[in-house]
Amino acid sequence: MFSASQRAILAGLLLLGMASSAWSQQPSHSFTLPPGLPPIPWPADNPYSAEKAALGKLLFFDGRLAGNGISCATCHDPSHAFAGAVPFPTGANGQMETRHAPTLLNRAWGKSQLWDGRMPTLEAQILNAVVEPDEMGTTPEAIEQRLRAIKGYAPLFAAAFGDEAITFDRFTKAIATFERTIVSGNSAYDRYLAGDKSALTKRQKAGLDFFNHKGECAECHTAPNLTDEKFVNVGIGTDRTTPDPGREAVTHKKSDTGKFKVPTLRDVSRRAPYMHDGRFRTLGEVLDFYAKGGIANRQLDSRLTPFYMDEQTRADLLDFLSALNGEGWQSISAPTEFPQ
Repeated sequence: MFSASQRAILAGLLLLGMASSAWSQQPSHSFTLPPGLPPIPWPADNPYSAEKAALGKLLFFDGRLAGNGISCATCHDPSHAFAGAVPFPTGANGQMETRHAPTLLNRAWGKSQLWDGRMPTLEAQILNAVVEPDEMGTTPEAIEQRLRAIKGYAPLFAAAFGDEAITFDRFTKAIATFERTIVSGNSAYDRYLAGDKSALTKRQKAGLDFFNHKGECAECHTAPNLTDEKFVNVGIGTDRTTPDPGREAVTHKKSDTGKFKVPTLRDVSRRAPYMHDGRFRTLGEVLDFYAKGGIANRQLDSRLTPFYMDEQTRADLLDFLSALNGEGWQSISAPTEFPQ
């Protein structure tokens, strides 16, 4: 549960989300995107600057700020396409989370954040991660105190924001700015769409054809980010003793029971395990699950029906999914030193 001060901060961040119509549609300025991606929609009140992104990167990786060694990078592993490498990450109190840590790739274009979409912006999601006991398990006030105690951060906040004031609002904005630079583009698929018909192999083209037509994968995994950002019930979790309500917990609508956000397929072959509960170790298992039509339940999406997929088609589809591996995020690594 959020405290009164945390609710006040969240209210401000939610207002930012509701003001999404004020998204700045300007180009990324000095931040260069890989080919195949549209301009980043920087928030009107949190535009890009290299200084802010650099500060955000330090804050993202700094395990001192929560007071327990946990940082954003603990769950969103940069060597694993910024997704969780295990089904469920362990938070500050030693408690295992109930959902897999999703990738941060291309979240700049996200319409909402987290598997159930309960946070409208990256800024709001950062507050959620800070206060949740099975994540960082601390408070905005504690974050501010620890940052102010590290003298080397003040000049970095000044470079990013114009003065040395250290606030939690600036903390969230800096990290969100950095997270919007965690991108993947210029995949073989991007080059193919741009007109280079040699970018995909014959098998990958066959896999793409199945993806777009008989498999109907493109119904939800739409370009350019290979997700429509909507919520779908495919049955995952409904087979648990205590099912995860998914989107229903946010909207309180029975029709949203068991629905979860459609994830991006960018670099999907690099970030197992899969699904919101991390139950599948391989993409082959994921394809077999969909071929069976998901898991039957009252709210199962009507588009999920069993289909036949022979071994060649399965291999072609897996080959195509590897063509979604892109460039951009690999250049990001943990800082070798932090402000003192």
